Amino acid sequence: MKPSFFNELTLPVIAAPMFLISEPKLVIECCKNGIIGTFPSLNNRSIEGFEEWVIEIKDALNDFEKETGKKAAPFGVNLIVHPTNMRVQPDLEVCVKHKVPIIITSLGAVPELVDAIHSYGGLVYHDVIKKRHAQKASDAGVDGLILVAAGAGGHAGTLHPIPLINEIRKFFKKTILLSGCLSSGYDIASAMQMGADFAYMGTRFINVKESIASEDYKKMIINSSAEDILYTAAVSGVNGSFLRASLEAMGITEEQWKNSKKIDFGSELDAAKAEAKAWKTIWSAGQGVTAIDDIETISSLVKRLKIEFKDAINKQYNLLKTFN
Repeated sequence: MKPSFFNELTLPVIAAPMFLISEPKLVIECCKNGIIGTFPSLNNRSIEGFEEWVIEIKDALNDFEKETGKKAAPFGVNLIVHPTNMRVQPDLEVCVKHKVPIIITSLGAVPELVDAIHSYGGLVYHDVIKKRHAQKASDAGVDGLILVAAGAGGHAGTLHPIPLINEIRKFFKKTILLSGCLSSGYDIASAMQMGADFAYMGTRFINVKESIASEDYKKMIINSSAEDILYTAAVSGVNGSFLRASLEAMGITEEQWKNSKKIDFGSELDAAKAEAKAWKTIWSAGQGVTAIDDIETISSLVKRLKIEFKDAINKQYNLLKTFN
């Protein structure tokens, strides 16, 4: 089931909210170019700063629409719904106050939160890596599920996207977003072929000029292949995908990253600060790095993705005619 704004988009793409990467500039440029831009509320260190970002994005998109007469894509905010996140309630209140169009929830699907977003017509998409999580989120009333398949960046799952989608589609009839190794317009078309409504792209949007990722980070992505992505719990205590070269640069050995025990990055830091410290120096990326060899503007990237997407669809159409 596709949302009402689907046909107004340039492409069925959501630029995923990336920890320490996604900020207003990236979100605004995505939305101006017809794809959904998102960011984690925790990328701003304070509740007040987070609200300022929401206002900045809303004002920029309103100005864009007045100046151009074009409709910008909606934006979204990622909320970490977990007991250890003391900001979830005040951040939620900011989202309700400003009627943020899309809320992406992680680490917990809570009916009360879903109801709060639905009260003003907002949508809630929840990320999952397995069927059990998807069923709980469905029961909570979410509008869509983000299926984080094997090979995705961040806290990825282990299932191949085809069985993951097939499993979830048996009981979930709403919006499906697919995440994992999507870097080109051909990949977006493949996601649609598999039954997704949206392609959920993270790693590809690290390597854009509007991203605040360091140049060294972006160069490492360009120089990496799928085999350079390590799936380990050593960084945060939860399995995630990281660039091998960034682990090695920090002196983390193969023995350590193969160990399920979290590395101690400093006992003087609280859990949240320790996580942020780790992710600043050990860089996450998905296996989709193998198809990334440049750093370009979001405008240029979206144009290229659309050309590739259309080419893929046309090839499928021609193939269909062949078998008719």
